[in-house]
Amino acid sequence: MDDSLTSETGTNRARWKQDPEGVRADILAVALEEFSRNGLSGARMDDIAAKTRTSKRMIYYYFGDKEGLYRKALEAAYKKVRKGEEELDLEHLPPKAALERLVGFTFDHHRKNPDFIRLVMIENIHHGRFLEQSDAIKKLNEAAISQIRNIYDKGVRDGVFRAGLTPLRIHWLISAISFFNVSNARTFSLLFGNDLQTEAGQACLSADACQTVLKFVSKEG
Repeated sequence: MDDSLTSETGTNRARWKQDPEGVRADILAVALEEFSRNGLSGARMDDIAAKTRTSKRMIYYYFGDKEGLYRKALEAAYKKVRKGEEELDLEHLPPKAALERLVGFTFDHHRKNPDFIRLVMIENIHHGRFLEQSDAIKKLNEAAISQIRNIYDKGVRDGVFRAGLTPLRIHWLISAISFFNVSNARTFSLLFGNDLQTEAGQACLSADACQTVLKFVSKEG
């Protein structure tokens, strides 16, 4: 065996033992990219292993099989956005400011993480089969709805939000605007030009998204 290959293998083994969570995170990051670009059937474990410089054997050890890796990549993608929402520290803000910050974060997160959007689209092609198997994702999204509920209920109590809405409807509107901006970017640009995909265009759309959601929830007068 080549001495350099032996050395590299030994280095990888040491890394697996010293930083198993780091290795897992590295695998998941590469898997998210591969699955989002090639789908579940098109992604190859050999390619994922090569890009992480991790053996297939270790990937199978950590995640079981390709479907197990796909499910964990899906969970990691949702965890990232929900963690970002938690770190916004919205509890101490007035309701309108809190909701505006949440909308702005969601819009910016989605446009900066197109792999997440593509993976969600792929999961819809699979009829949500793997998401349905994940209790972790369900709990993460329960927390997202709870966060909106807290903002909305405070806004209603303060007299700045209209009564009769549900947190789920608000979440749907935020998600729909932010998702479409990424999922249809290519076709929309081909049809109507690329102005909205520039930094200035995206800044305008982010402001439009915030204004739209605030207008939807705000009490008239």
